[in-house]
This record gives sequence, C-alpha cells and structure tokens, in this order.
Amino acid sequence: MTSPLFRPLEAGELSLPHRVLMAPLTRNRAGEGNVPGEMNATYYRQRASAGLIVTEASQVAPKGQGYPRTPGIHSDEQVDGWKLVTNAVHEADGRIVLQLWHVGRISHSSYHGGEKPVAPSAIAAEGETLTANMEMKPFETPHALETDEVADVVEQYRRGAERALEAGFDGVEIHGANGYLIDQFLRSGSNKRTDRYGGSLENRLRFLQEVVDAVVDVWGAERVGLRLSPLSGFNSMSDDTPVETFTAASRVADEAGLAYLHLVEPSDPKPPVTGDGEVREVFSAIRDVFAGVLIANGNYDSETASHAVESGYADAVTFGRSFLANPDLPRRLREGLPVNVPDESTFYNGGAEGYTDYPTWDEIQNGEAEIETIDQLAELAARG
Repeated sequence: MTSPLFRPLEAGELSLPHRVLMAPLTRNRAGEGNVPGEMNATYYRQRASAGLIVTEASQVAPKGQGYPRTPGIHSDEQVDGWKLVTNAVHEADGRIVLQLWHVGRISHSSYHGGEKPVAPSAIAAEGETLTANMEMKPFETPHALETDEVADVVEQYRRGAERALEAGFDGVEIHGANGYLIDQFLRSGSNKRTDRYGGSLENRLRFLQEVVDAVVDVWGAERVGLRLSPLSGFNSMSDDTPVETFTAASRVADEAGLAYLHLVEPSDPKPPVTGDGEVREVFSAIRDVFAGVLIANGNYDSETASHAVESGYADAVTFGRSFLANPDLPRRLREGLPVNVPDESTFYNGGAEGYTDYPTWDEIQNGEAEIETIDQLAELAARG
C-alpha cells in the first residue's frame, strides 16, 4: 500500500509529485555580497527529489539581514546567483520556491552601517545575537518604523518577489514566522503601536495583508505560500490571544487564495496529530478557516507525517535536518532505508563539509562514503 506521503498534490499552480517537502534551512553559506554560488546550487540540486524545496530565508533588503552569509534577493548579483540554483534544480526535475524574509529587530547595527534595526515597536528582543563582526552582542532596541516608513518595507517585499520571478523560481513563500518582522507586527507582545498598524487585531494584521497583496500582485496567489508559527516563543515572541490572532492571519491567506499555508509547530510536545490542549486548538482553528493546502512542520518522522496526511490534519509535511543529512530523503522514506545522522557542528558558517558532502544511499552502498546512519527516521526525530 502506497504511503499517503507519496500521493501527488496540487498546491495552487504548483504540481507536487509527493508530499515529502524540504523545509527552509538557514545554513549561512552565501558568498560575498550575500550572493548564492555554485556550492549552493549543488546543495539544492542534490535535494531536487523533494516534492517541493522551500529555500533558506532570503532577505528582501539590506536592512532585512540579521545573520552572516545569508542570501539576499535585492541585488542583480543575487538574482544571478539564484539563477544558478533554480537552473540546477529544474535540470534535476525539481520544484523550488524562494522564502522572502525580513528579520526586523532580530539584527544588529553592525549589519547596517551603524543604523539600528527596524521593528513595529522600540522593544528589544531578549538575549544576544551574532554581529557582522562575528561577536555576540545583546540585541539592540530597534527603530520603530514611522507610519510612512512601513509602505517602503512593503515595497521591499514586492521588489523581492519581482526579483525571485526574474531568478526563475516556481513561486515564493512569505516568511511570517519565528519572531521576524511580519510576526513582530502580528503579535501583541512585540507590537505596541497606536497607529493603523497596531492596537487592534485588525490593525496588527494590516502589515501582513499589505505584504500578501504586494507579493500576489507580482506572482498571482496560486504560486504564493505563507509561513506562520502560532505558538513559538522563539526570538522573545508572545501573544495574548494566539488562537484569535493566528486564525485571523490564516484567514488573510485564505481570502487571498494563497497556494498553501506552512505552519511551524512546537517541537515539544511532539507533532500534535492527536491530543488536546492549546496546540491542537490553534491548529484545528486554522484548518477550519484555510481552504488551501496546509503544510505541517515540527520534527515529524515518517509515521507521524503519514498519520498527519492520512487523517487530514495536514496535506504535506516539511522535513528540515533530516533533509540536510539525506539528499535522497524521499527515497529513504518510501523504501524504509536507514537515514544519515546530521552533524550539528557543521550546521552554520561552514563550507562543503556538512552541506554538500552527505551521501545518498547508493553512494553508501557503493562504498563511496562512511557516515553514521540509524535505522529509523523516528530515532532521528527523537533526538530533537
């Protein structure tokens, strides 16, 4: 019997051969000028058997950067670099969308010539960040965007979407999750504005709505997705009414007719395919209001992912670290093959090691590689 993960899926105008998708993974391996290069093209081509690749988050403007060596989508050189990637993936018969990103307050003035990061409100995130000088420094109090400055940032998303189209992507995903700029506008804990972009839920949704409208104007709704993280506290995020807030945000996506909604779930408890509580309440409420394809992301293994799709909880599942370590992950899941274990020491700021040197199953069988493997993806997921 064919696993539900390997049934074809139509997400808007994106025709996916199966439902094992690749999650966006920041790996800090862009070249000078935050330009993707041949190594990045190799990395994505190796994983072209994914039902869909969502690229690592890519800043839509220089002020959108918050980490070293993350790729952008705001210069001609970056467009040319991304063309290397899209051509490589398409030559391998893959599908790839670009994730549009602005980090907001999760940045540092060292990336911006001494200017403070921007945010909806002048509230610093807790903790420290890695600066452009490769030093750990406390998060700074950001510059609260003036009302007339918000439109300029929306336009940055529009231009990023235009450049993604020029670079040959199959679509784009708007990054509205994980405590970055759109999420900062959405949540009551980070948005204390008193103008048309803050206060009421309707106002806090306005920035998301304007970004969605701008991106859809470029791509059409059926090649645009949105990523949200309703219950994540990452990057000092909180909200007084998460069910109400994220049901409303999901309704924005539904009314726009977006191709898909990509939901980041808490890793603890494990994927809430069954059970009760706030996690289940939020995700069930979202499922009720969003009629398009729903993609789940949250430390799934093959069993829980299959259950999520079979039960109708989600239509597809994205895999992150397991896709990093297993370029041929769909084959391994389909055939029940052992999986490679990712090397966490090489996750960020490296070169080819831990990036393009993970072997396929055929390479292991042919004696071309020696690497730690385990029998079940469930074991890997259990490691967190």
